[in-house]
Amino acid sequence: MSKHAFVTGSASGIGRATTGRLQTAGWRVTATDRDAEALARAAAADGWPAEQVRCAALDVRTAPAWRQELDAAEAAFGPVDVLFNIAGVLRPGWVHTAAADAIDLHIDVNLKGTLHGTQQAAARMVARGHGHIVNVASMAALAPVPGLAHYSASKFGVRAFSLAAAHELAPLGVAVSVVCPDAVQTPMVDLQRDRAEAALTFSGGSIATAGDVARWLVDDVLVRRPRIAARPWHRAWLARLADLLPGVVGLVEPVLRRKGRARQLALGGAPGSESGSESGSG
Repeated sequence: MSKHAFVTGSASGIGRATTGRLQTAGWRVTATDRDAEALARAAAADGWPAEQVRCAALDVRTAPAWRQELDAAEAAFGPVDVLFNIAGVLRPGWVHTAAADAIDLHIDVNLKGTLHGTQQAAARMVARGHGHIVNVASMAALAPVPGLAHYSASKFGVRAFSLAAAHELAPLGVAVSVVCPDAVQTPMVDLQRDRAEAALTFSGGSIATAGDVARWLVDDVLVRRPRIAARPWHRAWLARLADLLPGVVGLVEPVLRRKGRARQLALGGAPGSESGSESGSG
């Protein structure tokens, strides 16, 4: 019998690409998203067979919703072998001007959603003595990102929690990996093109595709089970340096911000807006 993966944020971005990658590789997949209609459209457009991919609405912010959906998933496809916590939101904003609800949004979805999902899945996996939990964080989990302070804080939390959980759960047969990709071409990146606060997102080299990240997750992370993984390596090392030496941020930020704003303009953006909506699903 094929293995069973549970994926959040499957309606778009990394979650959608990962669902498709797993389905193609023969996995049974429980594909979830808070937007049930968008999830149904993705399933139809990508041709996910119903006998292999089960779609369900899930609000990751509450433990009862997780318990209910994991129960339903296991009743349909058997025990969950791997959980992919991919669903996420981002709303650019300066700390002093951001809307107050941006705090709740990032913490509730990005951090609490990952904590609830990990806890609920881990309890089941520990009882069976095996399992793998993959939590998708961000390069913003490795170093503070001015202009994305709320997002960065939530992803720092995901990284810290995942590493602590990995130490706790390894002796019990359950692996935990936290994955930190740089900018990925998803709806989350699209909404940042017109935002001056988000210029650092575009300060790297080429932007990876959701398919690139899905291949990384399925073909590499599931095989090696690293406790932490980040790509591209040169941006990861720069991020780690900035984390170790906070003063470095002040030195390199102006240069990176100019580079990022130029890239935003080249991509058709007009950075300067101070308002914006949220985006989910990685």
